[in-house]
Amino acid sequence: MLLLNIDTALIIEKLILIIVILLGSLGIAMYATWAERKVSAVMQDRVGPNRAGPFGLFLPLADGLKLFMKEEIIPDRSTGFIFVLGPCLAMLTALMTSAIVPWGPDFALSSGHIVTLQVADINIGMLFVFGVVSLGVYGVMLGGWASNNKFSLLSSIRAASQAISYELALGLSLIALLMMTGSLSLRQIVDQQHGFWQHGYFSWNFFKQPLGFIIFFVCACAELNRAPFDLPECDSELNMGYHQEYSSMKLGLYLFSEYINMFISSIIMVTLYFGGYNFPFMDKVAELIHNPIIFSFICIGALIGKAIVMILMFMFIRWTLPRFRYDQLMKLGWKSLIPLALANMLITGAVILWFFNK
Repeated sequence: MLLLNIDTALIIEKLILIIVILLGSLGIAMYATWAERKVSAVMQDRVGPNRAGPFGLFLPLADGLKLFMKEEIIPDRSTGFIFVLGPCLAMLTALMTSAIVPWGPDFALSSGHIVTLQVADINIGMLFVFGVVSLGVYGVMLGGWASNNKFSLLSSIRAASQAISYELALGLSLIALLMMTGSLSLRQIVDQQHGFWQHGYFSWNFFKQPLGFIIFFVCACAELNRAPFDLPECDSELNMGYHQEYSSMKLGLYLFSEYINMFISSIIMVTLYFGGYNFPFMDKVAELIHNPIIFSFICIGALIGKAIVMILMFMFIRWTLPRFRYDQLMKLGWKSLIPLALANMLITGAVILWFFNK
């Protein structure tokens, strides 16, 4: 009976955490659309959204309501089931990687129960992230192919070739990080970056793998299909790209999945390279607060704050750099990023062997 109660409490705890993560991701993705409009307005010396509510804060709600109320259209010549499956798969894969993110340190309730702010702590967390990211392109491919539209099909082919090209460099940058950390678990990677300064050097992996982070960040931009890597959605050539034939909330799922992917990618990068929920002088803050629950929420705030900075970097890049030509896109992936990632991996191995032998 006791085991049953423990299992029930664990299931309830994980369900609550899953619901909070899902709602939080959707909320941040929704207001990332508002933030992008504001950022672009500031960069282009415009006002931006200012009609729907104060500072236009109700505009994402109006956009969501508009998508819900639009007519649902499925083209006669489309492959019906796969046409609907495409946006659902895009949204599912966008949300799945949040399951293995450590959102904050564990804390104990007054009953003695330890609450873990991570849905699943698996020892192959980085491989899980890489696998789900690889599956994400299938939502684009299926949607473009099932639309039976030549522009959508060209867009899905572009998305597939772009994903294959940049996932190689992405994986090689993760291998260099794995060689240095010795673990695939995101929880252990975050624990190794405790605080900000340890053993006479910065503890965050960014300072140990700066080139690896740059490669990872560029590949993340390409995986998100954001400018200057937005060849699958190239308006001047392919109209609206792979979601040309979509309307109502199926279109909304594609648009939302892009911003959820941007948020989760930012969280993953912060977790791998910028200490996750760790922040400078966190031990002193924990001693001053004496409340582990409040301290855990401060750590969650630090994690999300770093992720917001990453999201702003994605936005600045989108509204600053022009779109690549397709040959430039492929050349950057195959002739620049992959050789750099291989060199980074070899240098990392040489440095580890040098210090290990000493």
